[in-house]
Amino acid sequence: MAAEEKANNGENQLPDFMYNWKLHGIVLVLTIIAELIGLHSFPVGPGTVLILPMLYALVIGIFLGPRFLKVASEKDMSDASPLITLSILILVAKLGTNVGPNIPIIIESGIPLLLQEFGNLGTLLLGMPVAILVGFKREAIGATFSQAREGSLAIIGDMYGLDGPEGRGVLGVYIFGTVLGAIYNGLMGGIVASLDIFHPYAVGMASGIGSASMMSAASGAAAAAIPEFSDEILSFAATSNLLTSATGLYVMIFISIPLAERYFKLLGGTDNSEEAEAGE
Repeated sequence: MAAEEKANNGENQLPDFMYNWKLHGIVLVLTIIAELIGLHSFPVGPGTVLILPMLYALVIGIFLGPRFLKVASEKDMSDASPLITLSILILVAKLGTNVGPNIPIIIESGIPLLLQEFGNLGTLLLGMPVAILVGFKREAIGATFSQAREGSLAIIGDMYGLDGPEGRGVLGVYIFGTVLGAIYNGLMGGIVASLDIFHPYAVGMASGIGSASMMSAASGAAAAAIPEFSDEILSFAATSNLLTSATGLYVMIFISIPLAERYFKLLGGTDNSEEAEAGE
């Protein structure tokens, strides 16, 4: 009886956006269509372009929005925003289950593979000044603290929320990386390997940045450029990618995010709330 009274009084009820069945139906249809199309790839120079199902869903979803076909309304778009955060929670749980079983592999891989994760801080050190220079505000933190893959979305979603400026920054780079990341990394893998500056093992380790598609493109191009070390390059790339997926979460949480906050202030970045107050 008490539970029924609470339900009648509006307690223990889900938010209104959870009952937007039209939105859930659109998402289901988009998911089915994208999965039926599947993964496709084609070569571009020394690199390989991988078109993932998520990209199809993204493009089709854009055209279904209120600016084009108007299948989804402004309310549907608004309701979809908090659902992204709920979906990210599932991703966080999945990533957490990957860390524990891989700890023995991490320990056995040696110091170089463990330390290679700190090289990913280069995205912050080099990207933050450029982001602020072109007019980014706190979006620069989300856009530059990492390579902005799935784990980055989970961390930003948990710490800041994906509706805020940091969320917009990481989502923007995530989408950009989904579209052009494989092309860029494929080209860079072939170019860097052909320069004969770095050891092939180092090129292989550098290919594993926590994204399977980008790792495949970079290591494939590098292996083609140095065929005598192709097996070793691919092995180091796969191991590095696994380690980045496992240890990268901790580096981002305990090093990248705090460093990004301090670096943003050091460079004189403008806070979004300050600009809003100035406008008022």
